[in-house]
Amino acid sequence: MTIAGVAMIRSAIGGNPNLAELVPRQAVYALIGLALVFVTAAIDYRLWTAIAQPMYLVAVVGLAFILTAGVVGFGSARWFNAAIILIQPSEITKIVMIVVMGSYIARHQHEISQVRVLTRSLALAAVPMLLILLQPNLSTAIVIGVIWAAMVWAAGIRLRLLAALSGALVLAGLVTLPFLARYFIADFPEQRDFLFLRHYQMARVANFFLPDPEAQYGASYNVNQSLISIGSGGLFGQGYGNGSQVQLRFLKVRHTDFIFSAFSEEFGFVGAVLLIGMLMFIVFRCLRAAALARDMYGALICYGVAVLLLFQGGFNISMNLNMVPVSGLPLPFFSYGGSSLVTVLIGIGMVESVILRHKRIEL
Repeated sequence: MTIAGVAMIRSAIGGNPNLAELVPRQAVYALIGLALVFVTAAIDYRLWTAIAQPMYLVAVVGLAFILTAGVVGFGSARWFNAAIILIQPSEITKIVMIVVMGSYIARHQHEISQVRVLTRSLALAAVPMLLILLQPNLSTAIVIGVIWAAMVWAAGIRLRLLAALSGALVLAGLVTLPFLARYFIADFPEQRDFLFLRHYQMARVANFFLPDPEAQYGASYNVNQSLISIGSGGLFGQGYGNGSQVQLRFLKVRHTDFIFSAFSEEFGFVGAVLLIGMLMFIVFRCLRAAALARDMYGALICYGVAVLLLFQGGFNISMNLNMVPVSGLPLPFFSYGGSSLVTVLIGIGMVESVILRHKRIEL
């Protein structure tokens, strides 16, 4: 998947000389990430729980610091400029939160349905979520929330309680966001922000729920180009490096958010199904590792990584198909981004660590 992702980025940039350096850079990130798979797998995953609190503090401080010293891109301050590379702390925070929440929930597994314990676990997730929202980065904050919900469910929380809480949050969002988005955009165009949402984020939500059928450009342009790219791929695609929407650069951000559309145009429906199947196979193997884990902490790590891959992959593909509003969630292993790629590969290494130690040592 990682090698295919680097190859797809090469095709997606469409010979653009301004983006040519992204291919070797992603290849370097891939080599670093694959090396970290072996390093992380060699470390006993139970050692992470001993440094969970320092990791959490470092992640929170890093997220807070980026609000004042972060590099701005696409309307958000999400990166640190570290010499020749950009580091995105919110991506690394995903793995840190899997370790931190897994450690806390495992220690309180038999009390997880108590309001006190559940509230504390939610508070652990809420602090970095709030800091990420302020960047602003709504999609990554949602990912952390989803991971928290999945982990407390895996720990044995009463499903009725979790469903009621999650349902109330989702319903509130579905009912209010579309109307707020249209209201603030149509009636108050000078209004830039609303609470933790920026104007462009509100525009994306409004365009999804209340699209303008006559609009050809603006917020709906890239979604329309994405659908054209996927549809023009047909059954077997136009061939590697031959996608018209990609090579003629009608499809924007085709090497990041919309790389699935570029892949579908070049490899068609069959290729898209194979890509989804490969991702689901990796998720299945993570869930299998969770089932075989020797303790709850190991199982929660595997569940967390599986949910991370499943949610991000599913959301990115759904976004390309115009089934959900556009966001900046990358397609795991495929989208360009060093922090994202290294993060998911570290997660894979942690799952490997769990499965390598799923049997008790025989003396």
